[in-house]
Amino acid sequence: MRMAAWFYLVLAFGFIYLPVGTLVLYSFQDGTLPVPPFNGPSLQWYTEVLADDDVTDALFNSLIVAIGSSAVAVLLGFLAAYGLARHVLPGSAFMRGLLIAPLTVSYLIVGLGLLIVLNRTGVGLSLVTAGIGHVVINLPLAFAIIYASMGAQHENAERAARDLGASETKVVLLVTAPMLAPAIAAAFFLSVTLSWDEFIIAFLLTRFDITLPVEIWSMLRSGLSPRLNAIGSVVFLISVTAVLVLEFTMLRRRQS
Repeated sequence: MRMAAWFYLVLAFGFIYLPVGTLVLYSFQDGTLPVPPFNGPSLQWYTEVLADDDVTDALFNSLIVAIGSSAVAVLLGFLAAYGLARHVLPGSAFMRGLLIAPLTVSYLIVGLGLLIVLNRTGVGLSLVTAGIGHVVINLPLAFAIIYASMGAQHENAERAARDLGASETKVVLLVTAPMLAPAIAAAFFLSVTLSWDEFIIAFLLTRFDITLPVEIWSMLRSGLSPRLNAIGSVVFLISVTAVLVLEFTMLRRRQS
């Protein structure tokens, strides 16, 4: 039974990580095709990628959109979670449902809807409009994570702070936000990860300044190459880094 469990575990992890491992391996290919046999290792494709202005610009655009949209989504999600958790409002259950509903909607539908609205209002497509789209898809997730973390112990601490004379602003900034820091960090880094490699909305809502997934798509039309593998490896490294930062943040919070 133990051997069968280990065999199943190896198969599961192999199924998940074999494509990523293959991509990373052939990013070091010393040749023009990312196919066997493997010739290398070589860093020539990473050198070319880092020297390509279009790729590096798209990389920084992705970082700007991911960090900016995630910060806005987490702020709005925190305020919505606090308002609906701490105040009795008419139709609060309905409002919670409306906030979470976009999680069930396809990114294609969200992107097309925003594109129609932006065209009707005459707003030009840019990184800002892509960021707005990412706020729309990340806000429900941030709200759900933060709202689920607001327990009775937080409410008791807030009530004690008010009894000691703290204003509502100080209660939120000095009591509620620090107590919810793990949930806020989880919502932020997860939003960054999702926004960082999102393609459909970024493709529909940008024009001249594009994000890295859109740049990769445009390069794919010329065929596969180790250069694309190198770009994919960089994307994977940044995504893993964000997840590891989140894990260490949560672990440190639990230990303290």
